[in-house]
Amino acid sequence: MRAAVLTAFHAPMELREVEIADPGPGEVRVQIKASGVCGSDLKAIDGKSPVVSELPYILGHESSGVVESTGPGVTTLQPGDHVIIAMNGPCGRCRPCASGRFHLCTGPSRLPTIMGGLPRITLDGTEVRRFIGIGSFAEYAVIPEPMCVKIPKSLPFDAMCLLACGVITGVGAVLNVAQVPPGATVLVVGCGGVGLNVIQGALLAGATTIIAADVADQKLKQAERLGATHTLLATDLPRQVSDVVRGGVDYAFDATGAPGVLAQAFASTQPGGTTVMVGSPPAGQPMQLDTGLLFASRRLMGTQGGDSSPAHDLPMLAAQYVQGRLDLNALISERLPLDQLNDGVEHVRQGTVARTVITF
Repeated sequence: MRAAVLTAFHAPMELREVEIADPGPGEVRVQIKASGVCGSDLKAIDGKSPVVSELPYILGHESSGVVESTGPGVTTLQPGDHVIIAMNGPCGRCRPCASGRFHLCTGPSRLPTIMGGLPRITLDGTEVRRFIGIGSFAEYAVIPEPMCVKIPKSLPFDAMCLLACGVITGVGAVLNVAQVPPGATVLVVGCGGVGLNVIQGALLAGATTIIAADVADQKLKQAERLGATHTLLATDLPRQVSDVVRGGVDYAFDATGAPGVLAQAFASTQPGGTTVMVGSPPAGQPMQLDTGLLFASRRLMGTQGGDSSPAHDLPMLAAQYVQGRLDLNALISERLPLDQLNDGVEHVRQGTVARTVITF
């Protein structure tokens, strides 16, 4: 099969012919139909991802497709089923799963090799690793059964792939992590692919004031189209936010992962307010906060993929899309074939797109 392979950091991915194994016990082989280009992919290319160290690698994780074949023991899927490939597949047996914290599952669903230690994908006899056990910048992927969430065949692959990462992370940060109540005031810093979905999540939650902040005016216009009630070209966030909501907002979400932005978002909340770090900061990056603000019962929270339970949250989000309450089509700035993937990566890097989707 064809796959875009990262063979060197800070370099374009190479379109190569690779060998893919048959699905092993508890696995399915999915024909990839659409895959979004995420900021996490860019970090891997730049050598800044904590999970990508040894090359070669196939990136891509925000994806959807069709089940092509199944391995022994698979009971919930069959060839021809349409699926979203989730970023995690809870085992249901470990301690976090037993307490309902499925996003913290410590089960073996992402092991890089199939049972018996055989590599799933090889290039000239060398194992090719796959980003978080997926590697969707390829024509096929071998995935553990729990990571595949079945969807109706009537739904478009390009929209559904977005649910797997950008949408579930952003909406989940609002509904699962912060649990924003109706009538709340919300600040969203960073209006890229994830931040736009935080805005949509706030709208779903019933927030009455949704302030979008960014350094790019173009992104603010998109934020307004997707539900932001106010937009700020960010300079001094605490002061700017206070001009809109006196004393600060109830909830702030930092979708940038940029050093220093989190502190500004935190300082933009009112006493008793909550700040959620949605964007992924550089590994080992220290945070500097005004600790005096903590004495006013302000909270700081983190999230991993919107703290989601894929089997529950992905069908729910798909239903919101069908009902017209979640705009996925507006998130797609361009659709490109696999051989133009590197062009799409540069567009994401330049910040000129909300989401680039690779279609097969």
